[in-house]
Amino acid sequence: MTRPVAAPTFDDYVAARGAALLRRAWLLTGDHQRAEDLVQTALGKAWPQWRRISEQGDGSYDAYVRRVMLTTYIAWWRRRWNAEYPTEVVPEPGDNPDEEDLATLRRDVLAALAQLPRGQRAVVVLRYFEDLTEAQTAEALDCSVGTVKSQTARALAVLRRSPLLTYQDEWGDSGAEADGGLG
Repeated sequence: MTRPVAAPTFDDYVAARGAALLRRAWLLTGDHQRAEDLVQTALGKAWPQWRRISEQGDGSYDAYVRRVMLTTYIAWWRRRWNAEYPTEVVPEPGDNPDEEDLATLRRDVLAALAQLPRGQRAVVVLRYFEDLTEAQTAEALDCSVGTVKSQTARALAVLRRSPLLTYQDEWGDSGAEADGGLG
């Protein structure tokens, strides 16, 4: 016989999921400080509702906080809250060439994402980084599945043409297929 699992306290949830929430927010905002602000704001909105959320059962925590983060993010860019544009910060390269390549790729992907309009960026983050379906993405963004499909197609077309995401291999072949599995 299985016993019901006790709902995590708010503090336990934040301790366990805080880093994942920050990564999600960073992918949406493209900036570490804004990501921290977004997570803090979302958790501040979720905290008063925690008892109700925990009564809904396992899995509802992430869904609720993700929804609050998305609606907060959308509200911010609709109000032009993000009027500042940070300068690019290049990560410190490691001694290992593989680490340097990975850091360069990460920087290039983030820079390419930052060039997308906010709505397209949100769709790409949800579809390919959060691995949501088109229907889940549409529900999260409060739009139609058709809008998700068209925004995804436009965003992927921009990313495929981005000079940041193309490469020349050691034989001189173009890396047009190097879209990170986004197509």
